[in-house]
Amino acid sequence: MQRASRLKRELQLLSNEPPPGITCWQTEDQMDDLRAQILGGSETPYEGGVFSLEIKIPERYPFEPPKIRFLTPIYHPNIDSSGRICHDALKLPPKGAWKPSLNISTVLTSIQLLMAEPNPDDPLMADISSEFKYNKQLFLEKARKWTQEHAFQKNTAVKDMDNKENTLVPKTSHKREATNVEEGAEEPAKRTCM
Repeated sequence: MQRASRLKRELQLLSNEPPPGITCWQTEDQMDDLRAQILGGSETPYEGGVFSLEIKIPERYPFEPPKIRFLTPIYHPNIDSSGRICHDALKLPPKGAWKPSLNISTVLTSIQLLMAEPNPDDPLMADISSEFKYNKQLFLEKARKWTQEHAFQKNTAVKDMDNKENTLVPKTSHKREATNVEEGAEEPAKRTCM
């Protein structure tokens, strides 16, 4: 009961006072299955992109963090090719920083900040992290290219029927595509986030 009332309050707050560049809504009538969109920040390689995320609320919420992953492919040292995110706020202590006083809005805002300021010292993608540290120009070029290919709004965008605000959603945002790695290129090396 506490979970349902808290989620209802959080969704109402996200609807009435969304953080800048972030929208979040529930899918159909399932309060524990949410979707969110984060706009790529200006002066970042993700600028102009709309990134869709899936949010699963566990039974023990708020005592357990929400499970969040990117549905839109993104080239980032802390986000792997299946959309998993390496972020302290998404893990329980002692390795993580989740606490019941945090909420979905706060976590989405921190993910938006992580997009703008990657943490190459705690990566999920080791080779992208090395690129970020030692060849930043190449990292920026690849991140911009992925943003243009996967996250840019197209004229053919459709209205997502799950989204009560009718925000335009790119057609490719609902499934992570296996084509998020160029043909012939090796998939970036993964690392388990500590």
